[in-house]
Amino acid sequence: MAEATRRPFEEFPTGTVLPMATRVVTREEIISFAQEYDPQPMHLDAAAAEKTMLGGLSASGWHVCSIMMRMMCDSFLNSSTSQGSPGVDTVRWQQPVRPGDELTGETRVLDARRSQSRPTIGILKMRTTLANQRQEPVLVSEYTVMMLTRS
Repeated sequence: MAEATRRPFEEFPTGTVLPMATRVVTREEIISFAQEYDPQPMHLDAAAAEKTMLGGLSASGWHVCSIMMRMMCDSFLNSSTSQGSPGVDTVRWQQPVRPGDELTGETRVLDARRSQSRPTIGILKMRTTLANQRQEPVLVSEYTVMMLTRS
């Protein structure tokens, strides 16, 4: 998508809510991610996971963060003038994500301001919440995104 057709900073005022499409998490992807990046028993083996405080096979929190990132890219980041992020302020894993969970989410713009030192950059403070099919929050994250302005 050409930069000129992407949504600029001005299209994300404070209070904007950006819904995200549903994503089903499979047993196979939970195990595959864990084998590569977080090989703890509760993410690899259902029997071993039963003996942990999670009480069953669950996705790595880092896997859930990766799912959140993909959902954000698909819903608004890839169609925006995003220039990246200087960092994440909080990540809270609220509930385990289990095989078969259907995750939905939304991103809310908490604050929008222009950079004083770089006037072509807008700075958005955002919060993304992912929830499962029972509307239980599974992840809440707050972070900053930098976007190009129209000018």
